[in-house]
Amino acid sequence: MLLIGRGKQRTCQGTTRREFIQVGASSVLGLSLADLLRLRASGTYEAGSARSVIFLWLWGGPAQLDTWDPKPNATLEYRGPFNTIPTRTAGVRIGELFPQIAEIQDKFAILRSLHTQSNDHGVAGTIGLTGSMAGSVNLGGGMSPGLVRPTTGAVVARARGFRGNLPPFIVIGGKLHQGKKAIVGEGGGPLGALYDPFRLEYDPEVGTRIPALQLPANLTPERLADRQSLLQSLAQAQRTADQATNLRSIDDYRAQALALLTSADALRMFDVARERPELADRYGRTRFGQSCLLARRLVEHGVPFVQVNWSDHVEAEEDSGDGGWDHHYRNFQIMQDRHAPWLDQAYSALISDLHQRGLLATTLVVAVGEFGRSPRINDKAGREHWEHCYSALVAGGGIRGGRVIGQSDRNAERPIERALTPADLAATIQHAIGITSEQAATLNVRVSGRVIEELF
Repeated sequence: MLLIGRGKQRTCQGTTRREFIQVGASSVLGLSLADLLRLRASGTYEAGSARSVIFLWLWGGPAQLDTWDPKPNATLEYRGPFNTIPTRTAGVRIGELFPQIAEIQDKFAILRSLHTQSNDHGVAGTIGLTGSMAGSVNLGGGMSPGLVRPTTGAVVARARGFRGNLPPFIVIGGKLHQGKKAIVGEGGGPLGALYDPFRLEYDPEVGTRIPALQLPANLTPERLADRQSLLQSLAQAQRTADQATNLRSIDDYRAQALALLTSADALRMFDVARERPELADRYGRTRFGQSCLLARRLVEHGVPFVQVNWSDHVEAEEDSGDGGWDHHYRNFQIMQDRHAPWLDQAYSALISDLHQRGLLATTLVVAVGEFGRSPRINDKAGREHWEHCYSALVAGGGIRGGRVIGQSDRNAERPIERALTPADLAATIQHAIGITSEQAATLNVRVSGRVIEELF
């Protein structure tokens, strides 16, 4: 379902200038999407094996020892209470809380030797999303040197171009925060606002929302049926806007953008309730599970890059209990009761669903957080931030499944074989989607990493 917001900014003259800016200049109905529609035929690059990317952002940092890099021979203060289980791939074991993922290990590869440059969520988050520390801001407000780079989704959107009616980069989830402070690196950066993500949000209670489509109170859902009246209202607001804003009049592209977001076809695509109930159950009736289902619907309609945020905040207690992976305490209880079963169900359903529909070969799926958790368990039954070693899952899009890349030491504290970085992962995504190093240099979106060739 599509929820239309109710703005309260009204005057006796009707729609105010501020209301018009909200509707007309938002990233959805304004210049960005209008320009997107105008430029959609400008893509010039051929795709690689992957036509789309689903980027599962496990915000907060899952513990590598409790997920994809367990150490059953480590002492109890490191390995924790969970056992390991075999996977479909001989000799590969993962944490016991992920039995459904273990059954499909032949379809994904495990990276066990990632490391990053910071244990601050904000800094590591920027690195994980962009492949660079430049411009990142830590919890205390300190900024790293340099200009923030575009997020990987924006890079893919820029390189693939605007080839369809939908935005090329969609994020399902709210803006990312640590300690209620937003991080940087989620948008187009130097590529410009045109490559900022088009944001959707899924709420288990009400369904899919489009936050940027917040219409004033006088533009009710009923009036959306009268497209001409809506356009006239916007046009009138345009005429009263300050001419210094240089905003264009409503043109055919603006009308197309509006039509896209209010059309029956778009509503059907965004509405996961149209899926078979048994399939929705398979993904799990959680926000993350249904967001993964929505991501599959989007790539099925040709969206090049879809990012699914596990949560908005890193903390497990935030967001009505559906918080992030920042488990400084009660790590094992939260893992067992919530996070592990939710991820196990949603990820296995997504990979299996893509495979059954013939989409996995052309859809790269990456599941990763910004860093890992400390191997040694603290006195609160939790794990602290740990940037020195963590893991990720990579599937589809030409990736060879059933593989483990990299190796950590006996306690998963540091890589001892094939140390990898977020920049390497970003370079690998670019490679899988068909962006050559020459094209990346031309677009000024190169990252310092190297392609993880063992994946292909």
